[in-house]
Amino acid sequence: MSAVREGLTEGRYGRSADERTDRKLKIIGSVLGVALLGVIGWIGWDYIAGQSVSAEVIKFQVISDTEVKVHLEVRKDSSVTGVCSLSSQDEGHGEVGRADFTFAKPVSRVDEVVTLKTTTRATMVELVGCQPAASAH
Repeated sequence: MSAVREGLTEGRYGRSADERTDRKLKIIGSVLGVALLGVIGWIGWDYIAGQSVSAEVIKFQVISDTEVKVHLEVRKDSSVTGVCSLSSQDEGHGEVGRADFTFAKPVSRVDEVVTLKTTTRATMVELVGCQPAASAH
């Protein structure tokens, strides 16, 4: 005669150790996931908020061997004066011109064509970067 062993009544003696461990792992994973998303969001916001002046070269036109017209779109806080640096290169990728341009209009978006002087004929223009103008104290 074989004895049939009945299992413990489910729920009578509480949760099993495996169920408790699974629940703890789910809670810990959720907390760590939310913390990671918070850190990524904070880093992203800090990066974007730190970019108070940015710009984009829309197009450029080589006017002569010593001059390039550059159409810039500058985005900034309306209360900030922005400075953007442009560089131009020749066919051999040597720098033939570099200049800083200041944008002080009290608006948040400036569309402007600037003239970059060069030492020889330019074939390329690059936006080096933009930043708020240093305030004179």
